[in-house]
Amino acid sequence: MEKRTIERYSKRIILFHWVHVIAFVLLIISGAVMFLPGIGPSGGYFIGTVHRIAAVAFIAPPAIYAIYEPSSLLRFCRETFIWNKDDIKWFRAAPAYYFGGGKEGMPPQDKINTGQKMWQLVIFGTGIVFLITGAVMWFYKPSLALAIYQWILFTHGIAFIIVFVMFLVHLYMGLFHPMTRDSLRSMLDGKVSPSYAKSHYRKWYDRIMDDQ
Repeated sequence: MEKRTIERYSKRIILFHWVHVIAFVLLIISGAVMFLPGIGPSGGYFIGTVHRIAAVAFIAPPAIYAIYEPSSLLRFCRETFIWNKDDIKWFRAAPAYYFGGGKEGMPPQDKINTGQKMWQLVIFGTGIVFLITGAVMWFYKPSLALAIYQWILFTHGIAFIIVFVMFLVHLYMGLFHPMTRDSLRSMLDGKVSPSYAKSHYRKWYDRIMDDQ
């Protein structure tokens, strides 16, 4: 088996990632439970508290990262919002590649490939929606008109559906898809094999090889 020698993620990134994942799962569970019938006042209060704590934990990692490493935030924004012709080619070639086809038509990718850019874009967009709507419901719910509250809750729910669907895709690609399973291992020790880096992130691989 090929040794995994190329460092892809720092220990700090790995820590933040798993805090984010745990908080996200708690948000999913607690948010779903709050819509179930039969939740009494005490149970509703407990679930609501868990949801709020998880929300803070979900927001904390990117907020801390932005404060202490603003350059990383700028890099994240560039990766997320700057797209090029290879990203368009990726959309055309990805269905055949990820559903059993060859990799000949896949364009070379940077450290963050197009699929990951999509995930980051969804996280960024829905995160802003969650932050605004969640804060309004948390702090201003008693003073809101019922119609306004319902629209805010509806927007919150739509954002959840979008990010949850993408989360399932993200989970499938990391856990089950044979071509990308190594990506999950990289979120445990931060490393990938040279062949995996070359196959999935050719631009990044060539750049780090040139720097050696």
